[in-house]
Amino acid sequence: MPEYIHQHEKWTDFRWQDAAVSAALGEARLLQGRIMGQIHSLGLPSKEERNLDMLTSDVLNSFRIEGEKLDRDEIRSSVARRLGMNTAGLVPTSRYTDGIVEMMLDATQNYREPLTEERLFGWHASLFPTGYSGMNRIAVARYRTEEMKVVSGAIGKETVHYEAVPAKDVKAEMERFLSWFNDEDTKIDSVLKSAIAHLWFITIHPFDDGNGRIARAISDMMLARSEDSAERFYSLSKQILAERGEYYGILKRTQRGNGDITGWLVWFLGSLKRALQEAEDGMRNVLLRSAFWEEYKDVRINERQRMMVNRLFDGLSGKLTSSKWAKMAKCSTDTALRDISDLVEKGVLTKGEAGGRSAYYEVAFKTSGQL
Repeated sequence: MPEYIHQHEKWTDFRWQDAAVSAALGEARLLQGRIMGQIHSLGLPSKEERNLDMLTSDVLNSFRIEGEKLDRDEIRSSVARRLGMNTAGLVPTSRYTDGIVEMMLDATQNYREPLTEERLFGWHASLFPTGYSGMNRIAVARYRTEEMKVVSGAIGKETVHYEAVPAKDVKAEMERFLSWFNDEDTKIDSVLKSAIAHLWFITIHPFDDGNGRIARAISDMMLARSEDSAERFYSLSKQILAERGEYYGILKRTQRGNGDITGWLVWFLGSLKRALQEAEDGMRNVLLRSAFWEEYKDVRINERQRMMVNRLFDGLSGKLTSSKWAKMAKCSTDTALRDISDLVEKGVLTKGEAGGRSAYYEVAFKTSGQL
């Protein structure tokens, strides 16, 4: 009796229950269309800012799922430069950060291009430029040649969660996967295809490391195709991170199943729906921000000030004080006070009721009231 899905004959002839999957797909597609409609009503600066925020979030959260914490400011700077946005005031970036961003952006910005072995190898090389994963040397920019098990627990007490496709079969399995992925004549909805591609790729587990991050990039690539847009206005990786336990649980159950992937598809589409719902909720602040910058378009504001005002619209945790401004904007307290005083004088910010060291500031926005 086969233990894993890939041990079944014709294992990629996936099956699912149409009624359950169609209902979940319909809900996700409805939200997707509604958000795209809202996005089209935004001005260009607001669209660019939202796209920058979501791409930054997607990179950060895809890596956090694997337990790796990246520097948000570095990632944002690297994304902004590659999108051709104003880079004044952005922090310097490392070669490693730029490689990660190049890999993630290639998936979504060049979504119409075929997914090829060479392209995947380039992505993998960007993830592991030194040839090491932590302290371990790995095969980079080529498929693995060793058997692969997903395990957890202390040495000698490991729990095997999954045993991947045998190394000798990886190349043939990947050729079949890539042929299916690039087949534009398939009658499968692109959103559904994103879910299947994620499962299929991660089940093959073709690389020594980085399979999860590349699987999520592949999903994002197909989602971009489903919208025919390189602009990202929600982050699926952020939602997967929030549901990481369920994510690994449904993967494990599906990979130990017999080819019925209904549970995986319903979970994936549900997670996508929740990501879209969060994006729709966040659109209120995007629309407020758009109206704000339209109202203050003739006011001279430097890049630090612009960044901090945008942070207020993003939902800053706690009150905005001069010390918090200095820390977040990476400037001195004196510079922070000058920035804040300038914005108060121009009517952009207003001082809260507290004084002294407890002084805080809010957006004085005629259209929205206080945030």
